[in-house]
Amino acid sequence: MDGGRDAPRTTVKEFSEARGISCLNRSKDQGGRRAPVSSPDVALSDRVLMGPGPCNPYPEAVAALGRPMLGHLDPEFLALLDETNDRLRALFGTTNALTLPISGTGSAGMEALIVNSVGPGDVVVVGVNGVFGERMCEVARRAGADVVRVEAPWGQPLDPQAVLDAHPSPKVIAVVHAETSTGIRNDIEPLGEGKGDALLLVDCVTSLGGIAVEVDGWGIDLAYSGTQKCLGVPPGLSPITVSPRARERFVESPSWYLDLGLIGDYATAGSARRYHHTAPVSMIMSLHAGLGAVLDEGIQATLDRHEACGRMLQQGLEKMGCALWAADGHRLPQLTTTEVPDGVDEAQVRSLLLRRHGIEIGGGLGPVAGKVWRIGCMGHTARPRNVRLLLASLAEATGR
Repeated sequence: MDGGRDAPRTTVKEFSEARGISCLNRSKDQGGRRAPVSSPDVALSDRVLMGPGPCNPYPEAVAALGRPMLGHLDPEFLALLDETNDRLRALFGTTNALTLPISGTGSAGMEALIVNSVGPGDVVVVGVNGVFGERMCEVARRAGADVVRVEAPWGQPLDPQAVLDAHPSPKVIAVVHAETSTGIRNDIEPLGEGKGDALLLVDCVTSLGGIAVEVDGWGIDLAYSGTQKCLGVPPGLSPITVSPRARERFVESPSWYLDLGLIGDYATAGSARRYHHTAPVSMIMSLHAGLGAVLDEGIQATLDRHEACGRMLQQGLEKMGCALWAADGHRLPQLTTTEVPDGVDEAQVRSLLLRRHGIEIGGGLGPVAGKVWRIGCMGHTARPRNVRLLLASLAEATGR
């Protein structure tokens, strides 16, 4: 996965010609006919993806995208879907029957859980210490909720007791487990212990497959994730899981497409398999294979690998004189935030890493835009060789 300057590069034209594909543009010749043209030589580069996502997918997940297409009601595909849901239950740490991949990225999973659980006037307490807590507030607001914000400074964890004390009887308490915009881990278990009658909704987009997630053990009622982070699968699906008590309190979803009652009647084992929308068959095949790679390695072994790579990266950055930004004790191993050294043009460094070494890292968002880098070690990218490559390349790019 070394994406350096000598990495092989394939142009769109070469890719198309190798497969007998002709390219047509939208223009017409003087006779009004479509004019065949060649595509410009746009490079399809093999990058080392060490930003906040997507990561480099597991080879098994990539290979699965080329499997023969099946219909979304084919018995073979339905058996694969059921096994995919079983594999998701293992990673989520749950026995919830309603556990499945939503068609869409992590934001689709978030919206699906909110619009099925929150109606006009419902009180939703949201912990906000980054971009994705803000996004939960916005989606809940659009669902008509009375949103109660509990804030912590960016780069600092939420205080669980402050979240629990924010309202005496909320319907939902919503928190981001691994805040991708800051590299902070928020504590979930105390919220499950103290939630009372509230439903606990947790964003696990960057945590699932990278750090421990225990849906049943921590009292989580609603959780969603994304395939493109620590699960090591291309972007396009959002795994979700819903507890029985949360299903009992569903509202009528204002979104037909994200109605989990309708989707569940198709996607869960033992259901009527009623057609709702055409499932993204190839993406589910890829997710099935990526989850298989994680389970073959072992869930704890996968978590340990993410932890080791994150520790190696963070120690290496500190040796270079790059200060770690997120609060000590709550730093994510799979997503590290580091302060940009004085006198360094952070965007120029990111551009140099991409052009010269084929490495992608991310910049800061919101109040820390231009001030921090976000460096991911997720999924198949979480390998010591990639950490060594990044550290050496970053040292060269910054002159440190």
